[in-house]
Amino acid sequence: MKEITPPDKKGVTIFELPVLWFSIFAAITIICLYTGNLPGGMIGSLLVMIVLGELLGWIGDRTPIVKTFLGGGAIIAIFGAATMVYVGWLPESSVTSMTEFMKDGGFLNFYIAALITGSILGMNKDILIKVGLRYFIPIFGAVIGAAAIAGLLGALVGFSIRDAVLVITMPIMGGGMGAGAVPMSQIYSEMMGNDPGYYISMLVPALALGNVFAIVLASMLNMLGNKFPSLTGNGQLIRGFSYKEEKQTYDIQKMGIGLLAAVTFFSLGSLLGDFIPLHPYALMIIAVAVAKIADVIPKSVLDGASQWYKFVASNWTLALLFGIGIAYTDLGTVIEALTLQYILTVFGVVLGAILGAGLLGKLVGFYPIEAAITAGLCMANMGGTGDVAVLSASRRMELMPFAQISSRLGGALILLLAGLIIPFLM
Repeated sequence: MKEITPPDKKGVTIFELPVLWFSIFAAITIICLYTGNLPGGMIGSLLVMIVLGELLGWIGDRTPIVKTFLGGGAIIAIFGAATMVYVGWLPESSVTSMTEFMKDGGFLNFYIAALITGSILGMNKDILIKVGLRYFIPIFGAVIGAAAIAGLLGALVGFSIRDAVLVITMPIMGGGMGAGAVPMSQIYSEMMGNDPGYYISMLVPALALGNVFAIVLASMLNMLGNKFPSLTGNGQLIRGFSYKEEKQTYDIQKMGIGLLAAVTFFSLGSLLGDFIPLHPYALMIIAVAVAKIADVIPKSVLDGASQWYKFVASNWTLALLFGIGIAYTDLGTVIEALTLQYILTVFGVVLGAILGAGLLGKLVGFYPIEAAITAGLCMANMGGTGDVAVLSASRRMELMPFAQISSRLGGALILLLAGLIIPFLM
């Protein structure tokens, strides 16, 4: 998600614009919106989503408690939009236009294509080689532990195994909204029926609560490491490992190549879906990962995909989240979901992720606290913004490369698992 520049000598900015100029853009948008002069289709929808999404995100990132424990701007953008629809503050025509833009217009798929392609192709290969498949062992441990404890607690408080695993555990462990809960809701819709909005209204509160517990428990793991030094590497996952991020020179032409790569891989996933009984998202992930591991893609494409992903994530994430609030989040359903039983089950997911990742991480030579933080809590938070919050709370920002593996490839793994286990829980 876009990092908001804090107040400094240059003044406060929103969307990297001075407040005065952002206010001018916002005023024009709002006048057009409420006088019925907003252009239809992509132009009007994207305008409203960017302006209101960035404004709500800016507020959320500066609101005490919300910015620290509840996901900040991401949560405010989603639920702010959902609230505006719920109480009727937005014209019906604009709600319809944004919903069509998100669904039929393909903006959601466009964003997801950039996210999946760029995050995997742009990942530093040295990390994958040095850590190898071994890092996925604590990730699997986190998923197994989360599902087991959530299933146990869920059964005790009245949830079925299906609801505890599919509706609560999977979205929490799925890498955030854009690459996790949103595509997951579409997979659920296609495989189990009902509209995607029905599922995402159940998945969103799980994500929000899971993010809260992940941040709080990260702080507790830091305190545990201070008390028992043998459990932690103080920010070092494996002895003797160091990481340097490759510097890139940003190039507009390369971003165009990245755009081409993203939509091509997305189309390839759809094509393969005609022959292979897996969801196109899952097939796209497999195709991108195979291409990355085989090292057959030119560096210009790898750089372009990474740069295009960063452009999309930096400029359109809050717009997308606002659109998710409009098109996919039924606030009434969300409110009904927040029961004590639901909260306890969500806590069980995060606790299980810690235990599973820490135990299996220790077995394969990782420090258990660092494994629990990266492979556990960074699977159970809200993606990139959650990674920053969790690592800040645990005072281990140097673990960001591993957190990103969990959020990106781990989240992709959850999408694959969700599609595979649904038939067994029907």
